[in-house]
Amino acid sequence: MDTPLPSLNTIAVVGLGTMGTGIAEVLTRAGREVIGIDISEAAATHAVDALAASTARAVERGRLTEQERGDVLARFRTFTDLQAAARADLVIEVVPESYEIKQQVFRELDRIVRPDTILATGTNALSVTRLAADSARPERVLGLHFFNPAPAMKLVEVVSSVLTAPAAVAAVTDLALELGKEPVAVGDRPGFVADGLLFGYLNQAAAMYEAKYASREDIDAAMKLGCGLPMGPLALLDLIGIDTARTVLEAMYAASHDRLHAPAPILKQLSEAGLTGRKSGRGFYTYEAPGSVTVVRDALTPLEGGQLATGRTVRSVGVAGSGTMASGIAEVFAKAGYEVVLAARSQEKAEAAKSRIGKSLSRSVDKVRLTAEAAAETLDRIVPAGSYDAFADVDLAVEAVAEDLEVKQQLFAALDKVCKPGAVLATTTSSLPVVACARATSRPQDVIGMHFFNPAPAMKLVEVVRTVLTGNDVHATVLEVCARIRKHPVDCGDRAGFIVNALLFPYLNNAIKMVQEHYASLDDIDAAMKLGGGYPMGPFELLDVVGLDVSLAIERVLHREFRDPGLAPAPLLEHLVAAGCLGRKTGRGFREYARR
Repeated sequence: MDTPLPSLNTIAVVGLGTMGTGIAEVLTRAGREVIGIDISEAAATHAVDALAASTARAVERGRLTEQERGDVLARFRTFTDLQAAARADLVIEVVPESYEIKQQVFRELDRIVRPDTILATGTNALSVTRLAADSARPERVLGLHFFNPAPAMKLVEVVSSVLTAPAAVAAVTDLALELGKEPVAVGDRPGFVADGLLFGYLNQAAAMYEAKYASREDIDAAMKLGCGLPMGPLALLDLIGIDTARTVLEAMYAASHDRLHAPAPILKQLSEAGLTGRKSGRGFYTYEAPGSVTVVRDALTPLEGGQLATGRTVRSVGVAGSGTMASGIAEVFAKAGYEVVLAARSQEKAEAAKSRIGKSLSRSVDKVRLTAEAAAETLDRIVPAGSYDAFADVDLAVEAVAEDLEVKQQLFAALDKVCKPGAVLATTTSSLPVVACARATSRPQDVIGMHFFNPAPAMKLVEVVRTVLTGNDVHATVLEVCARIRKHPVDCGDRAGFIVNALLFPYLNNAIKMVQEHYASLDDIDAAMKLGGGYPMGPFELLDVVGLDVSLAIERVLHREFRDPGLAPAPLLEHLVAAGCLGRKTGRGFREYARR
C-alpha cells in the first residue's frame, strides 16, 4: 500500500445481523464512530434497539454511566445505502456467506471508499484471496473474523492473503488490541484456525448421531462432561445454524478433500427441510419458538426412568489395578457406601494404592468437601488384596489395569474363574474392544464397559459400553450403579474411541497437522480454541497432559478401526513419540517443561 494508512476512527459495518450488530457494539463502546449499513430497514432498526438494550443492561450493572451510554448510542448511525461508507477508514462486511453477495459488496465499495480505506471480510468459510483478487486494490483487503457473541468473545482472527499489505494487517491488529480482543494472525484457508478445527469435530458428531451410535443427549453430555466444553456439539450446531455449518464444511471440503470435512448427509437434510437450529425453532433439538434458547420435549426425548430391564443387586465392588485410575475408582465406590476390594498384583501395590486414596481423602477434608469422620469411614470400606481371589464374593468387578488387550484378556479369564455366578464384570478401557475382553470369559453376557475419566473422583462422566452380547440386566445394573455413585452415564456401542475419544482425537490430530504444515503456531492455535471455542485447554496443552504416546495409541486405534485416511496420525506426533518427547511426564512434548 503506497497510500499512508488512516487511523481507524470511523468504521462501517455492512450487514446488521447478529454478528454485525455485535461488532458495532464492540466498536462504539471502544469510542469509534460506527456507520451501520443494511439493505433492510428493519435490520437497521433492530440493531439500534439491540445496542440500546445492551447498554441499558450495562448501566444497570454499573459498567457504564448514563452519560457514557448516551455517547455510545450517539456514535452509532444506521443507513440502508452503501454510499454511507464513503468516509469510513475501515469497512467490515458481515453479509451472508456467499461469494456472489460478498463480491457485489466489494465491487460497490471499490467505487465508494477512499483509496486508503481498508476492506475487511468477516467470512469464516470463503477465500479471502478470491475476494481480494476481485477488488480494485487487493492489497487493502483482509479477513477480520470475530466470534459470536462479538461483545463477549475475545478472539479475533486476522486473515492475510498473499496479496495483503503488511501495513493493513498491522492496522487492524492494533485496532483489535485496542478493542480488548486477542488477535491471532492466520493465513487464508477455509475455517482458518478455530472454525477449521471446530467444524470438523461438529461434523463428526453429526455423523455419529446420524449413524444412531448414540443419542443426541448422550453425545452432548459426553463432550461437556468428558472435555469440559461449554456446549455439546449438536446443541452448538443448532446455535451456529445447521445451514451455516454446512456452508463452512462445503468450503473446507472443497479445499482439503478430507472426508472428515465432507458434510454429514444429515446436515443437508435438516438444512433443506428448513430445520436450521435455534433460529428456525428446530434442528437437532426442538425449541420453544424460533430464536428461543429453551429446548422442549419432542419424539426423540428420552423418557424419565425409561429403563425397561431390572438390574442385579450390587453391594460389594472389586477394583483391579493399583494405578491412579484404579485408586480413583475405588475411592468413588467407597464414598458411595459400597464395600470395596482393591486388588493388585501384590499386597504391597494394593496397600500403596489404598494409601494414595487416604491422601486424596485428606485433601478433600482440608478443602472442607468431606468431614474427617466420613473420610475415615470411606477408607475403612476399602480392603487391599494382593490376589484377585479376593473377588470371590463381589457383585461387580471393575478392571483398571494397563491399556493392553492381552493383559486385560488374561485378567478377564482370571475373573471368570474367581467371581461368583451373576457378578458383573466391567472394563475401563478407553480404546480397546470390550467384546474381546468378554470373549476371554465363559459369560460374555455379564461383561460391559465402564469408561471412567481421570481423575475419577472429580469427573462426572462414565461411558457405558454395551457389546452385542451384553445382557439387558447387566446394562441396567451399571446404570443403577452410576446413579448411586453420582456419575452421569452415556450409552454407546463397542467401537473404537466410544463417544469422547472418537470426537476428541481427530480434532487434536488436525491441530497437529496445522502446526506440521506451518499454518499456525502452537500458541496461536491454543489461544484460538480457548478464546474462540470455549475449550478449557488448547489442543497442545491437552496433548502434553494426556501424553503423546497415549494420544498416538488412540489415534492408531481409530485409524485402524475406521480406515479413514484423515484419521492417520500426524507424522509430527509419531516423530515426537519416537524421540521420547511424551509431554509433561518426560519434561518435553510439544512444549518444554521445568523438571520437578
